[in-house]
Amino acid sequence: MLRPKREADDGGLAAAVVRLSVAGVRSLRYRVDMVPGLADLGAEGILLAGAGRAILLQLAHPAIGQGVAEHTTFIERPVDRLRNTLTYVYAIVYGTDGQVKAVRRMVNRAHAPVQRPPDETSKGYNAYDAASQLWVAATLYDTAVTVFERVYGPLDDEAADYMYREYAKLGTALQLPAELWPPDRAAFGAYYNGRLQSLSPDDAAVRVAHGLLHPKSGPLWYRAVMPFARFLTAGFLPDHLRRDFGLTWSASHGRRFDLTMKCTAVVYPRLPQRIRHWFKNYCLGQLDPA
Repeated sequence: MLRPKREADDGGLAAAVVRLSVAGVRSLRYRVDMVPGLADLGAEGILLAGAGRAILLQLAHPAIGQGVAEHTTFIERPVDRLRNTLTYVYAIVYGTDGQVKAVRRMVNRAHAPVQRPPDETSKGYNAYDAASQLWVAATLYDTAVTVFERVYGPLDDEAADYMYREYAKLGTALQLPAELWPPDRAAFGAYYNGRLQSLSPDDAAVRVAHGLLHPKSGPLWYRAVMPFARFLTAGFLPDHLRRDFGLTWSASHGRRFDLTMKCTAVVYPRLPQRIRHWFKNYCLGQLDPA
């Protein structure tokens, strides 16, 4: 199997990472026979490391950001909202027909009130809007690939294409017409990069992001992990959105982020599957298919 190149870092911890890698803990180039669909990677708990990135990418979209700011309970109930989003993803990928129907009803009920006609102060928004749903699905796909490849190394072209086709289901299970999902990864890259460069969150979206990343309430464990979650979120975001959302970043942060991901690439793949997939199993276990 191919092993992606890793840049060397100074310091004992980085050297230890290299020694462990040489000893046999390797980041792998995943082939299509290793990834026979989304299910082989969608259950990985490490994808939670990108949750903040995906949320802020969505908030930066003007229609989504305004809709969330005016209708969401994200700041008051961040854990519930995150669990609901991930339960939807897990059910679409792994769930029974009954569970898929249940999460579609759940999401559609949540989306129903999130709409506003255009007026002199707003261009309006609608949670059922296909273009908005396309961006949400795109952020979930791009974030999953970004995190996965930082830990496991790059997918080969065939596996990446297969995964890309599978991720379309996250949008088309709702109101996204299949023909709106870009036909291949090259078309997706043109769409995604063009949309990304045009994004700039407004003040309301920045306030929601700040409330989410600096919680004043919620479970103690959630508030305790947020400094690290903010660090990961900033590390995975592009530069201009880090600045727009007011996230602190420097060259030193960048070095620490790279080292964190290298250590994760050594340790995480060695964990037992029951630990790596625990959150997926928990979410589906809590889902009522009735």
